[in-house]
Amino acid sequence: MKVKVISVLEDNYMYLVIEESTRDAIAVDAAVPKRLLEIIRKEDVVLRAILTTHHHWDHARGNEELARLCPGLRVYGADERIGALTHKVTHDQELTFGAIRVRCLFTPCHTSGHMCYFMWEDGSPDAPALFSGDTLFVGGCGKFFEGTAEQMFTNLTQTLGTLPKETKVFCGHECTVRNLKFALKVEPENETVKKKLAWAKQRDDEDLPTVPSTLQEEFLYNPFLRVTEEPVQKFTGKTDPVEVLRTLRTEKDNFKKPKERPHPQAVLAFDWGLFSPFLEKK
Repeated sequence: MKVKVISVLEDNYMYLVIEESTRDAIAVDAAVPKRLLEIIRKEDVVLRAILTTHHHWDHARGNEELARLCPGLRVYGADERIGALTHKVTHDQELTFGAIRVRCLFTPCHTSGHMCYFMWEDGSPDAPALFSGDTLFVGGCGKFFEGTAEQMFTNLTQTLGTLPKETKVFCGHECTVRNLKFALKVEPENETVKKKLAWAKQRDDEDLPTVPSTLQEEFLYNPFLRVTEEPVQKFTGKTDPVEVLRTLRTEKDNFKKPKERPHPQAVLAFDWGLFSPFLEKK
């Protein structure tokens, strides 16, 4: 099982999962058909199915066009709002694509019909993969657009948090640096957060993805998975894990990027009045 990480739109990821013995492929969150088809041709594989995590346009907008271009294409998801849906899946349902096994994990909150996909191959030494959409990010979690803190707590601690610790996490967006800046605000003494943030910034500078992480790693630096840890509870002023999670999400929603400081030479130019002729009204 080979996973191709495909950057699209502003900060989205879609994925192409290739069954190497048959050269069949499954797409996850096929938002940009043209880009996906280019990679399918380059890899010389046949697209058999699309797994859509949720109905938002930046995850599902390519479904209709791909269904038109690839007759017989199966489109899986848990929400009727997903375009070109052919197979509605339910929690714990298992799918098989050649040697690839998929378990559907229902994680309502970001949207009421959000589904994550856990994939593995029997007998393979490779770690399993979790395609977590906008439920679990590297260093963060999704916004509670259509759900509650209680639902997200269940998603993170029971549905996803109990998967094998070596599971690779492939999320829906590249927002790791921002997530870890917030994690550092929550736990300023957490050395793992500091190291991961430095690594993520370097990846960002080199225009490289920060996915996948592993579930084991996430428990060390992702505050939304650390709601029972004393420093995280101290930051929120709460001890009940659901209330800690609720407060974290509110704080994260209000978390602003530090403003970029203006270039010193630009400040001097303003001080000296060099821009005045351009600023005067005609």
